[in-house]
Amino acid sequence: MDIVVSACLLGYKCRYDGKTNKNDKVIALGKDHNLCPVCPEVYGDLGTPRAPSEIIKDKVINNLEIDVTDNFNNGAKLAYEIVKMRGIKYAILKAKSPSCGCGVIYDGTFTGTLTSGDGITTKLFKENGVKVYTENDDWDFI
Repeated sequence: MDIVVSACLLGYKCRYDGKTNKNDKVIALGKDHNLCPVCPEVYGDLGTPRAPSEIIKDKVINNLEIDVTDNFNNGAKLAYEIVKMRGIKYAILKAKSPSCGCGVIYDGTFTGTLTSGDGITTKLFKENGVKVYTENDDWDFI
């Protein structure tokens, strides 16, 4: 089975700060499944490293007060094109991220405060029938 995965969880240094969120539990899925890494923020031409961003109402704003909503939307669309092309039905995306968060994201105050919501890519995936999990979830497709 093909599973789309946030690239940072697989050890790619594509986080906003140029680091990784390497997750051995996610990486271990590669023994039995084809893992397809994506980084919607990089796909949206934001580069690495980049200013951290959070969702504020219906916009994505970085901590320099620059609106990067279009970058996030464009990156999400490119990530979804990969999912669609490969017929992928499951995703494991980075928790709390403004791109990839699922169910809980940062609240836009840049204080580490969490709120209910989904990241931009997660929303697009869900709207198109992709089941989205985070690295912290129990994956029922295994």
